[in-house]
Amino acid sequence: MVSPGELSERKAAILRALVQQFIRTGEPVGSEAVAASSGVGVSSATIRNELSSLEELGYLAQPHTSAGRVPTDLAYRFFVNALPARSRLRDTERLAIVHFFDQALADVDEILRGTTHLLSRLTRYASLALAPTAREAAIARSELIRIGSSVLLLVVFDNGMVDKRMLEMPAGAPDEVIDEVSRVLADATRGKTLGTAGTAVSGPGLALSPDGQTLFARAAEALGSIEGAAAAEHLFLSGVSNIAAEQAFHHRETLRKVYEALERESEVLRVLREAAVNERVSVTIGRENPMPEMWEASVVAAPYAAGGRAVGMIGVVGPIRMDYAAAISAVRAVADRLSAVVEALSS
Repeated sequence: MVSPGELSERKAAILRALVQQFIRTGEPVGSEAVAASSGVGVSSATIRNELSSLEELGYLAQPHTSAGRVPTDLAYRFFVNALPARSRLRDTERLAIVHFFDQALADVDEILRGTTHLLSRLTRYASLALAPTAREAAIARSELIRIGSSVLLLVVFDNGMVDKRMLEMPAGAPDEVIDEVSRVLADATRGKTLGTAGTAVSGPGLALSPDGQTLFARAAEALGSIEGAAAAEHLFLSGVSNIAAEQAFHHRETLRKVYEALERESEVLRVLREAAVNERVSVTIGRENPMPEMWEASVVAAPYAAGGRAVGMIGVVGPIRMDYAAAISAVRAVADRLSAVVEALSS
């Protein structure tokens, strides 16, 4: 990891100015452009010497001897590490985030699908979200709800996930049976994971009426089916077409590789896992990515939490020449609001 303190103040200012200029234009940057934007107050000749030194240190490359220089992955890493801890969102971006999360959305999958669309609009990059799984989550609430001649089993987990199963109601059973079974089921499963809930529901139903025992057994079987499906991880992806519009992906082969990588869900999940770093936004640049197909791309990702622990990830994928400050601000702000919404759903 490269830290700002490893370069002199002048070299750091010159490098930051060059990276910012290259992110804006995509063109090799010369000493005159750096002199105009770096604010270091030295001549172009001095800046040329510093650029040569930065090239020798591996921060810059020169595509052609007569052209300016371009940043390497190392320069982008230095630039990202030197960014302010918090950057302000533009008012329009902040209002878009507030408006989306103020909508009455009660389903985590629906929220995450909308979140990826929101991130794509805010950043103009591809966006992705890893949904929580019920595998390690505790059951916050379970209840039975009569719907016509059937019964709905509703299970709410402490990570905001909600699962539903339709059960067949014993013929002729009164509503009191549903209420009775619902109370016993709720007491038996509250605070349990799906793995331990199976054991927890093996005995309590024996004290119920015959119709209650039948319904309880069906509810227990439905819990087992939820556990069977809980191991699958689900990924939402949006805005992939934005990548094609990125001039930074000017090579057709580069575009093809990134597209193919994003189509392989297991590989994208791997990228997100590699990016997951505790409670902070993480930036994976170029060859830091575990997939060679993503070496011309960068990933900005952040976890979202419920119950004091991370339950999923969101992020954006764009070119190495991305607007990191804007992407980090957007991902962080959306992750914070998403955490609050998921927390509320699980309570």
